[in-house]
Amino acid sequence: MATFRFELNGRPTKNKTYVVYLRVTVGGKRKLIKTMVEIARPSDFNAKCKGENWIRGGVRDAKVLNAQLADILAKAKETYKELDKEGEVTTVALAKEMNTEAVSPSFLAFARERAQMIYDNGGWRNWRKYCGLINKLDAFRKKRRMADITVADMTVELLTRFDNFLHKWENEREPGKLLHPNTIEVQFNILRTLVHRAIEVGIMEASKDPFLVFKYKGVKTIKEKLDDSEMERIINLELEEGSLIWHCKNYFLFSYYCAGIRAADLIQLRWGNVTVSGRLHYQMGKNHKERDLLLVEQAIEILRHYQREDAKATDYIFPLLSNDAEYAGYVTQADKDRMRPELRHKMYQDISSKNALINKYLKKIAEKAEIEKPLSMHISRHSFAHIAQESGAESSAIKNILGHSNLATTERYMGSFDTSKTDETLRNVFSKKQSSATATKESGATKEGQAIELLKGMTPEQIMAVISAINK
Repeated sequence: MATFRFELNGRPTKNKTYVVYLRVTVGGKRKLIKTMVEIARPSDFNAKCKGENWIRGGVRDAKVLNAQLADILAKAKETYKELDKEGEVTTVALAKEMNTEAVSPSFLAFARERAQMIYDNGGWRNWRKYCGLINKLDAFRKKRRMADITVADMTVELLTRFDNFLHKWENEREPGKLLHPNTIEVQFNILRTLVHRAIEVGIMEASKDPFLVFKYKGVKTIKEKLDDSEMERIINLELEEGSLIWHCKNYFLFSYYCAGIRAADLIQLRWGNVTVSGRLHYQMGKNHKERDLLLVEQAIEILRHYQREDAKATDYIFPLLSNDAEYAGYVTQADKDRMRPELRHKMYQDISSKNALINKYLKKIAEKAEIEKPLSMHISRHSFAHIAQESGAESSAIKNILGHSNLATTERYMGSFDTSKTDETLRNVFSKKQSSATATKESGATKEGQAIELLKGMTPEQIMAVISAINK
């Protein structure tokens, strides 16, 4: 019979953390097996816990750490059963069988726990991205016939093989095509974040970080955007007032007139976001930044279509989300941050559904306006940045109005770079060369004319004498 329990090493490591050990007792003989779980303070560990709560709930990522310990305990018990069947069970044999691979925490389990924490904290969009990566990692594991992907498995070699695997993964959104290099870059960015979090919580050594060596970079892409003439075609497009396609045109143009407000933020706008001084004030859902924009006359004209005398400040401006929905009672971003996960999930599902509906009708608008580009709500944001630049606006001003954290993001929206200065330089250089060549040509033509006039007044003998002198 064997007993298992976790103990904490009372001596801190060089990093001033405390390592959790698994104590195994077989036939009165004990053996300590080191885990990769480390905590900051001895008081964070509860050896006499009920259930699987060895790491106290107040510790950051306690759920993840407890899941890792539970996994190690389960593997230790399974190893004991296998050795017992063979009649070779001893603490030494058990410790030997539980090698680095066996006791190394499951990276997949860690990733799933982390994804669940993100979901519980309301990060539904990020949760979907994490789930996408986890599904791909699990498919990779199955293809490689691996029982699990542990922390110890996270090596440069594994990432290289995973890179090759992703390059053969079919694009779910575009059947028949493979994943775009930039989509693969996103997968590795999430994976790197998970690895760094694993290092932070102490289940991976910093020196074992595979991203110290492994690098992956996507490719530069051109952000699709409309030019001024294309925007004018949409503006002048006549549609039946009150029809769904008419509303979708309004949503797109309102976003454009408000410096490319994101679809999710537009869908959630309320009348309380419109100030009496004719401004739009709201907090961006993506990064919680405050936005305070002047409502230009074109935007105000669109709002007039949706004004109602009985409208409340908390009512949604556009007829997209229901004012009677439970989540409608959470008005400010601070309120939304305190929503129950399942309610926030429901709200984001409704927002995504409405955004998809708008984009569907924007494609019809593009056809009617004879625009070949794939029109979507987000293109209004790119188009605003591009047209603002073409109008002479400074990049820093465009950055601020878009709410970007850095100029590089804004420049990707506007285009690869501002060509106005280089265009002017080329014009100046070659216009000067052309002027010089023209002047030279005109000068040569003038001298030739003067010579002809002189020759006209000479006798044939004098002309022959001049030619002979030139040929000497």
